[in-house]
Amino acid sequence: MSLAPHFFEFLHQRIGLDAESVGPAMIERAVRQRQVQAQAPSLEAYWGLLGESAQEQQALIEAVIVPETWFMRYPESFAALGRLARTRWSELGGARPLRLLSLPCSTGEEPYSMAMALFEAGLPASAFVIHGVDVSPNSLVKARRALYGRNSFRGDYKAIQGRHFNAEADGYLLQPRIVAQVRLQPGNVLDPSLLAGEAPYDFVFCRNLLIYFDVPTQRQVVAALKTLTRDDGVVFIGPAEGSLLTSSGMRPLGIPQAFAFVRAPGPAPVPAPVIAPPPLPTPASQSFKNATPRAVAAGLSPRTTPVPPTPSAPIAEPATLLAQIATLANAGQSAEARAACERYLRDHPPEAQVFYWLGLLSDAGGNSLEAQGFYRKALYLAPQHAEALAHLAALLAAQGDLDGARRLQARAARALKEPKA
Repeated sequence: MSLAPHFFEFLHQRIGLDAESVGPAMIERAVRQRQVQAQAPSLEAYWGLLGESAQEQQALIEAVIVPETWFMRYPESFAALGRLARTRWSELGGARPLRLLSLPCSTGEEPYSMAMALFEAGLPASAFVIHGVDVSPNSLVKARRALYGRNSFRGDYKAIQGRHFNAEADGYLLQPRIVAQVRLQPGNVLDPSLLAGEAPYDFVFCRNLLIYFDVPTQRQVVAALKTLTRDDGVVFIGPAEGSLLTSSGMRPLGIPQAFAFVRAPGPAPVPAPVIAPPPLPTPASQSFKNATPRAVAAGLSPRTTPVPPTPSAPIAEPATLLAQIATLANAGQSAEARAACERYLRDHPPEAQVFYWLGLLSDAGGNSLEAQGFYRKALYLAPQHAEALAHLAALLAAQGDLDGARRLQARAARALKEPKA
């Protein structure tokens, strides 16, 4: 029995979740899991329980939400935050503390990373306050505990562990001075009364959230973010979300890999419909960690002949080089990741996933034309590469090619439903 559409509509109304963005099958698994745990004899009985129990409503939301975050994710964003905050603090002359917001804050890695970045930029504790807001009370419980395991540390993390954490038997406990800078509270970005009475923020982090929403909800959330941010404030978003802000009267600051936006001067342009890419089982916009290479189509050859390596430069195994690309990309080392991609294409047959990574790196760097070329190369080799389809659709939509974007988006949705080889 297929899941009735009112379950999808419930999640859309409550948290803005677009079922196609995560795949209906994932939502169906969560619903059936909650049906079993709630001991409801049927989906109809579970729907009745859901309508009567606020506790069960929250339990279903928790089952659907899968936090994917780690400390210092996209390091350039935090480096930029440190520089910008130090300048802003100097301009204020100590008149008031800087105000920062992490929305959603998940299990705390992001707002605590913001605090680390500001301390490392030389700001005193009195110079800033950070608010972390999330729709998941369970995530906030973990954030308040501030005890983290290995999945919260990726890339070159030993230095921040040594400076800001104390090793415990069951993980790494964040030092009290970092925890003290962050105030955590539940909240829903779709709630018009969210943070009512709070002054607008100097810096807002809202990363990799918009890609979970349909177009009307995206516009609603972007409008809320602009309301929460000072006129001279900065909004940090995820790598795949830039077009959603530029179509709403904001512009990138131009800091490579920071994904930082400010209000554009002059009147805001009329928003163009934007089709955002759906997050995938392992979203490349969030993590390269578990990305796996896709099979190269038989009989295809690169446009240029690979340059044979010199005897003194041993060729790395494809799997080793792909893992190196993933590590570099996760650590935010864009130039090094690009060089590793180019090395792969020089020494090995063309690989769709490598072209996709090059597209993502170009996309994040603001070179949309170059990104389109790389995404198309990935699709030439692997026509059902869902991630490349989704990101290329977003670029076409931002340029006004809505028909082309919708076709690619439909292909991406179909690709997600197909069993992986």
